[in-house]
Formats: sequence, C-alpha cells, structure tokens
Amino acid sequence: MSSLLAIGDFSRATHLSIKTLRLYHQRGLLEPAEVDLETGYRRYTTNQVPTAQIIRRFRDLDMPLDEIHAVLTAPDLQARNDLIAAHLSRLEGNLVRTQSAVASLRDLLRHSASSPPIEHRSIKAMTSAAITQVVDVEDALSWYQGALGELSATLAAQHMLTGGPPGGIFSNALFSDARGEATIFMPCSGDVRPMGRVTPFVAPAVEVAIITHVGAHSNVDLAYGGLATYVAEHELAVEGPIREYYVVGPHNTPEEAAWRTEIGWPIFQTRTGR
Repeated sequence: MSSLLAIGDFSRATHLSIKTLRLYHQRGLLEPAEVDLETGYRRYTTNQVPTAQIIRRFRDLDMPLDEIHAVLTAPDLQARNDLIAAHLSRLEGNLVRTQSAVASLRDLLRHSASSPPIEHRSIKAMTSAAITQVVDVEDALSWYQGALGELSATLAAQHMLTGGPPGGIFSNALFSDARGEATIFMPCSGDVRPMGRVTPFVAPAVEVAIITHVGAHSNVDLAYGGLATYVAEHELAVEGPIREYYVVGPHNTPEEAAWRTEIGWPIFQTRTGR
C-alpha cells in the first residue's frame, strides 16, 4: 500500500522542484494522486517516485517533455524502446557534431595565422546534368547529398560518362538571407535527357580564385573566410555566385577526412596564379 506525500516532501524525495512538478502536472506528464479542490494543494503517492526518477533521467538526456509523455504512455514495450532508441540516436549525432566543432575550434586556435594556398583559375563552360532548387541553408547539406545521388543515378541510367568532378553554384542570397537558389551539376559527355529533377545544364565559364578545403563540410567556413580575405585584400572580387567543386566527396568515400572541396570566388583575372 502506497503512502501520500505532500508536494514539498515529494519534491525532496525526487529532487524535482515544486515549480517543475507543477509544470509536469500541467503537461499531463506526472499528475498528482490527489488535488485539494479548495486549496489546489497536490499530493503524490510513494509509488510515483520511480516514475519521477525516470522522468528526471530523461530530462538529463535533454528529451523533450512531449517525447517523455509518449514514452510513458507507449502502448507496449517495443514502442517504448523504439522511442528511447530514436532519442539516443539523436544524442549520438549531437555528440559527433560537438566533437567535430571542438576539433575545428582547436585547429583554428592552433593555425589561426596560417594562410592556405590560393590559385587563380580560368574555368571553361561545361556541358552538365544539373538539379536547381531554392533551398534553406540549414537543409543545403542534405539536399546536396541527395542531388549528387540523383545525378549519378540518372547519368548511369542514360549510359553517360562524367567529364570531371561534380560542382555547385550558390546564389549570394543563400548566404545573406539563409535561403536562395542552389545548383548541383555533374559534367557529362553529352546532352542529358531530362528526368525527374535532372535537367541539361551548361555551367558557365568563370574566372575564380580557388582554395581547397580538406575534410568535412561542417567547418568549410574556415576556407571561405581565408578565400574572402585574400580576394578582398587584392581587390579582385566581382559580382557572381560562389562555385564549389567536389573533387573527393561523399560520392567517392564516406571517410570525411578524405574529402576535398575546391571553393571558387569569382574575380577579375589579372594574372595566372599564386
């Protein structure tokens, strides 16, 4: 037989503040066993202590209240375990991103004075297959990976050979407004037939200053910063979208450390290289 605890005692027993217990009551997460209709005073049973402890552990793992409620009210054990496993997978993903950010910051602090090599390049027009879409910057990476896969499958289905590494052309609005037009293209040996999102495309000729970023795309902003500094210091910038070329990318290997991305900033060409 369980005993009743006043909300203050229940708070001490579970290390959940009275304010938190009231919130959990309002959200239907942990309802008191009794509520005095005149005073609104809440009482809990000792049998509710384990539930409160479980909720506290989930909150320590940053699980949202709605998801905790779904776990506690799951119709069966499998459904409950699936919800918990999904949250743990998100935590693992967050941990990987945190570790990557920490490594990037440490690298930045160690090499803040270094200057990566930059070259000038004249790029000819390229017959390509392409996917163009207006995207949000937060979705750009996943959209790019999906576009690469669709382009590769389309060219393979049409028995066409690629004519160089795939590339991207990104409007200034994508950076300044966090939403803008993006094009992923793959040079090919002939005119591709439109299929799905894939259309024929001629990547225009351009003069660019090129820097090569090695590694994951999560810290590509470091290369962008170095390239922008160089272009500004030499007063070379002209209007035009940024180019990227995926010399080695997820279409080649899942090993992010091996990825090589060339970033091109449009310039007024005055010499052959650096």
